[in-house]
Amino acid sequence: MSQEEIQKTIASFTKIEQALDHFDIGFDSRFIDENRLQLMKRFNGYLLLTKPDDWFSARRALKNAYCKVQRSYLSKHSRSACRGCTTCQRR
Repeated sequence: MSQEEIQKTIASFTKIEQALDHFDIGFDSRFIDENRLQLMKRFNGYLLLTKPDDWFSARRALKNAYCKVQRSYLSKHSRSACRGCTTCQRR
């Protein structure tokens, strides 16, 4: 897939769940319902910063956004691990 094709694909999504399914990222629907706007903003921000040139870089941007939002709920004073993030590599 070229950069233009991946951007068209991303633009065609109407819900963040479609993007998560397309990029094969497991998710907790309750978490998505609670954090939909924050997740979409973070994902779009990552897409602006690093123009994805293939499926893997677009997936990485979405995965990073999901993980960043997930980790924002963890206690800053403890060493607790991510729990709901099914694809987190920071366990």
